[in-house]
Amino acid sequence: MKICCIGAGYVGGPTMAVIALKCPEIEVVVVDIAAPRINAWNSDHLPIYEPGLDDVVKQCRGKNLFFSTDVEKHVAEANIVFVSVNTPTKTQGLGAGKAADLTYWESAARMIADVSKSDKIVVEKSTVPVKTAEAIERILTHNRKGINFNILSNPEFLAEGTAIADLFNPDRVLIGGRETPEGQKAIKTLKDVYAHWVSDDRILCTNLWSAELSKLAANAFLAQRISSVNAMSALCEATGADVSQVSHSIGTDSRIGPKFLNASVGFGGSCFQKDILNLVYICECNGLPEVANYWKQVIKVNDYQKNRFVNRVVSSMFNTVSGKKIAILGFAFKKDTGDTRETPAIDVCKGLLGDKAKLSIYDPQVTEEQITRDLSMKKFDWDHPAHLQPSSPVTNNKQVSVVWDAYEAIKDAHGICILTEWDEFKKLDYQKVYESMQKPAFVFDGRNVVDANKLREIGFIVYSIGKPLDSWLKDMPAVA
Repeated sequence: MKICCIGAGYVGGPTMAVIALKCPEIEVVVVDIAAPRINAWNSDHLPIYEPGLDDVVKQCRGKNLFFSTDVEKHVAEANIVFVSVNTPTKTQGLGAGKAADLTYWESAARMIADVSKSDKIVVEKSTVPVKTAEAIERILTHNRKGINFNILSNPEFLAEGTAIADLFNPDRVLIGGRETPEGQKAIKTLKDVYAHWVSDDRILCTNLWSAELSKLAANAFLAQRISSVNAMSALCEATGADVSQVSHSIGTDSRIGPKFLNASVGFGGSCFQKDILNLVYICECNGLPEVANYWKQVIKVNDYQKNRFVNRVVSSMFNTVSGKKIAILGFAFKKDTGDTRETPAIDVCKGLLGDKAKLSIYDPQVTEEQITRDLSMKKFDWDHPAHLQPSSPVTNNKQVSVVWDAYEAIKDAHGICILTEWDEFKKLDYQKVYESMQKPAFVFDGRNVVDANKLREIGFIVYSIGKPLDSWLKDMPAVA
């Protein structure tokens, strides 16, 4: 058997690497038209950072795992073709700002139909709107030239930072297909691949629409939990309650559970916002405005939390950050990844830059080029392949500097904003930090990683999300 995956990104690369490791008799090829990305997969410096990924790739690459730009050749030879291409939010036209843009998916489907000389199973791996499979099926059927295509939906449920562990030991593998003999046979073929290492009770088989909707629903439910606890964090600050104690208390309820209850500056990542917007659009298209408005609120609370954080920073520092150096610790949307897609840091930095702050940014895994691009890009442009991203004017570099050391970022700063929960930020020598800063020295902890009381003893004015307010902050407005 030969498997080909179109798209060498955060999903395609790690997923195919683990399939190759667990199924040594299957040849796995990851293809992409972006030569720099494929070159990186074939080098010692992989294009994405994910704990454990290096080892998996090194064990298989050149044996039964290959990375290539020869897309058509490998698609033509494959029995199973995974499609893991970008499905960005549309920026113009029908459904702009909500609907998924399926341009890349459609061109992949047309290319598969074009080059295929044998029957194929085509697997949706990208997150797609419900009923995408039906559209893809029509494209393949109308161009099939006597070849049979079976469409499956096999959404990924990986969390960045733990993707390899998630792939090795998934909560579930979901495979959706047609309820026809051919569809069921295709489901069994893919199930047999996963069965090399995943137990039968964890491989769930459904119809196509259930599988497609399950992915959107899972992300919406997770994002909803974050927005729920973030909404509580604002109330905690107003009343003197501690959000950590509240979330621990409700998390001990077995019906609720403790996961995704950490208050923060907001959620990020490539999926949550995009998938909820997609869900909203589908609800609207199906005449369900009340359901659409319910899910819209999850994103509104997330935006509110980021704005609230910026306003807290500005109002605490005498209502202006103009010309003041502010250290930004962390730019990735969470620790153990270099991914900056929809990271709250972008909106926080833009908010502070709008008030003419000078930012010094440090993240152990994010390059200066990436940070500069993120701060100059328009909303939703990030989700297009790099060579198709519109060239935006570069941020005024006089206001932004990117450094490779936390202490360098902090030196002479008026305030520190912790925006990613990297472990190293817990271990900084805060006495040394305090001595190197302008006074009064502020710490705005957007991830609740520091011990606020210890920092106050040193002399810092500390703001931690959802925690009882420092006396300095009590008289400051929470929302400007």
